[in-house]
Amino acid sequence: MNKKKDDEYKPRLKQYYDQELRRELLKQLGYGNIFQVPELKKIVVNVGLGEAVNDPKIIEIVRDDLARVTGQIPLQTRAKRPISNFKIRRGMVIGLKITLRGARMYEFFDRFVNLAAPRIRDFRGFSRDSFDGRGSYNIGLNEQTIFPEIEYDKIKKVFGMDIAIVTSAKKDADALALLEGLGMPFERKK
Repeated sequence: MNKKKDDEYKPRLKQYYDQELRRELLKQLGYGNIFQVPELKKIVVNVGLGEAVNDPKIIEIVRDDLARVTGQIPLQTRAKRPISNFKIRRGMVIGLKITLRGARMYEFFDRFVNLAAPRIRDFRGFSRDSFDGRGSYNIGLNEQTIFPEIEYDKIKKVFGMDIAIVTSAKKDADALALLEGLGMPFERKK
């Protein structure tokens, strides 16, 4: 059965962006065309696993937790060169990475902002200084336990992760307006 694109599932946040936020940003940022308005391109979740050198089982444990959190199976990242001080050989698995796009990206962003971020200990908002100058935003998390998909009693390994939110914005101010519009909590200005 052929489905039209309009009949496909659209995440709540994507619907909000298409129906309301895009027009608001068009006026707020002063663009002349709706297609100039910034949007989310992808979200990359990266976990470094230096401890996997001593215990290879850690990779499987982290892979399962990361897949549960993101809804997608991660890719293994391998060492490009040997580092003898850390007992790393070329080609050894040293991390896991997931690139989310489309509906999964919006679902993950929605769960991260509305469910996981408020569970961060002493959370007062994300820093406004973590933009890279080209419209992307980077966050470092200390543990995966903030995600509701992780059962605290069944945790075998606590790990941190880096989350890169890539937008189509050319300027950090435009990306900030987009992320604030999507509900991302930032620190109050001092």
